[in-house]
Amino acid sequence: MRTLEELNLVDDFLVNSLTSHKIYGEQSARYILECILHRQIGKLTVVPQRFFCGENTETHGIRLDVYLDEENGEIFDIEPDQNDGKNEMAALPRRVRFYHAKIDAGNLPSGETYGSLRNVVVIFITTYDPFGLNRMVYTIKNCCVEVPELKYEDGAQTIFLYTRGSEGNPPEELKQLLHYMEHSSVENASTENLKKLHRMVTAVKRDGEVGLAYMKSFEREERIRKQGEEEGRKEGLEEGEIVGKTKEVIKLGRRFGKSEKEIILLLQEELHIDKDKATDFLEKYDK
Repeated sequence: MRTLEELNLVDDFLVNSLTSHKIYGEQSARYILECILHRQIGKLTVVPQRFFCGENTETHGIRLDVYLDEENGEIFDIEPDQNDGKNEMAALPRRVRFYHAKIDAGNLPSGETYGSLRNVVVIFITTYDPFGLNRMVYTIKNCCVEVPELKYEDGAQTIFLYTRGSEGNPPEELKQLLHYMEHSSVENASTENLKKLHRMVTAVKRDGEVGLAYMKSFEREERIRKQGEEEGRKEGLEEGEIVGKTKEVIKLGRRFGKSEKEIILLLQEELHIDKDKATDFLEKYDK
């Protein structure tokens, strides 16, 4: 496990801790949004890791990393994402579709008309190229297939930001921000605004409450490993003890919202196998 000092702003724990911080939260979130959207942002309410539960225990819910509510404005969800597994990348558009649906369902009060439904912008910041075109910015909106120029404004927008993309002439300030988010060191704070952001990041990393929360997150990781081992033993020998343990590690990883990459690492550590073997197990038993 990396230390808190080693985390970057593409790590969900750090970006969540920064944007929800009692001193620096709104200021840092506003700068990031203004840099991405190229407009002034009004007063923000930050809801760290907002949950939208499923209709019941049988239906899927979501946990949003950074949920931002602009006063008299739009709703934003910022999702740093490093999950570059083949299956996860293929499912990304449907994942975004589900996020929009859950956010919309949670923001239309009973009795209100559909016209009052607020604009929602979901922003994924990725260290992988989600569509393989080497663009830094991919902006997605619904449109009419037969008449692309037809105005169709449903208030839903998704922005994918690839931290290493170069095509499409991205704005210099955005390029610098995304590079800093992936490599959040003082050397990469190349502008006055980024120097201010870096001072905030440094202060948050040194905050005792943040450090304690990070240690608790480490303890949760340990519980997943221990529960996976324990429940794996109880699974029995359907196809041998290794299969039972594998299934339980995968099941617990999914239950706690782990990515494919994180589950593969857990399998490697718990079963003492290499990455290729762990990947094969995940594809075979992730059902």
